[in-house]
Amino acid sequence: MSLPSATAPQAALPPAPRASADSRPSLVGMPRAALADFLRGLGLPEKEIRMRVAQLWHWIYVRGAGEFDAMTNVAKHLRATLASASTLARPEIVREQVSADGTRKWVLRMPSKGPLDRGAEVECVYIPERDRGTLCVSSQVGCTLNCSFCHTGTQKLVRNLDAAEIVAQIVVARDRLGDYPGRLPPEGAFVPDDGGRFVSNIVFMGMGEPLYNAENVHAATGVLTDPEGLQLSKRRITVSTSGIVPEIGPLGAATGTMLAISLHATHDPLRDELVPINRKYPIAELLQACRDYPGLSNARRITFEYVMLKGVNDSLAEARALVKLLRGIPAKINLIPFNPWPGTRYECSDWSQIERFSEVIFDAGYASPIRTPRGRDILAACGQLKSETEKLRARARLMLEEQLALGAD
Repeated sequence: MSLPSATAPQAALPPAPRASADSRPSLVGMPRAALADFLRGLGLPEKEIRMRVAQLWHWIYVRGAGEFDAMTNVAKHLRATLASASTLARPEIVREQVSADGTRKWVLRMPSKGPLDRGAEVECVYIPERDRGTLCVSSQVGCTLNCSFCHTGTQKLVRNLDAAEIVAQIVVARDRLGDYPGRLPPEGAFVPDDGGRFVSNIVFMGMGEPLYNAENVHAATGVLTDPEGLQLSKRRITVSTSGIVPEIGPLGAATGTMLAISLHATHDPLRDELVPINRKYPIAELLQACRDYPGLSNARRITFEYVMLKGVNDSLAEARALVKLLRGIPAKINLIPFNPWPGTRYECSDWSQIERFSEVIFDAGYASPIRTPRGRDILAACGQLKSETEKLRARARLMLEEQLALGAD
């Protein structure tokens, strides 16, 4: 795509540093309170803390600074102190893939958290559209839910991401897309030609179950929506859950974000199979939590995600049951064509059947968009994320087993 014309020369800030084994903490992604505590630990007078936090906040999130020397309105001696005690490192981009449809997937390695931590890896995905740029972020390394149709669920949970690691995914995406004022975008970047933002929407639909990491998701959302920083609207942030019922209400009260529910079935026996957490929090309890979600209205509808599995949940009877099940809940129903991955036993429903299913829902008065699969060719589509390191380790184990078997013969 062509770059927008510039009315004035664009001055590029120094490139952002990558994460390393450096023992100094990175300030990128820190919530305000944590940043203030860090400055107190450096001995800054209490009367300066608020001002210095505001300065750092602006340089990190508005200007995308990659080194302290770029912070020209921060005193030189403080810049030196900050550089000796901390960094502005981002997670390291281990691999970047660009789909034929423009979707970008990054495998990110987080900074090491100790001698036994080599740096956890997660995936995040950027989906460009004419009217928005959506970033799908991860909240955990791996997942515990074992949803039978989801590739990510085949990777064991390693740990939760902290708030800074969640926010840092957005910072990395903005770095790679050149989404900062006065900075030239990198070669091959997606550049909106309508004056819109590069990253305008965030969805917690990457690796992990966000509500099993609720505290850090709440804190990260506070950073994302800060009016003096990334300035994302709460209505442009969607948290998707498989149904951790006790955390749904607190999420709405604490963050005010939009809610998405991975439903995928209309009765408990099938949902028990597809989404095993349903055995703990069955459909009736889940839907009651949805009805009680703070701020729920026709302007703030809940999105129900429904993956279309051939011969499993795609009959017109299921469509009618879905309409009946959601009656009275302000809702939108996203129909997701199943995205295949190596080893799955499921197939995607025929497109004609998906359209008939959608018509039943639409005729009942619900919006029922069919989500266009994006990034399938780079395993970046919904349900396909699984860290590259885990896949490589699995291949290595398989090769070793084959070698051992040959040796035994």
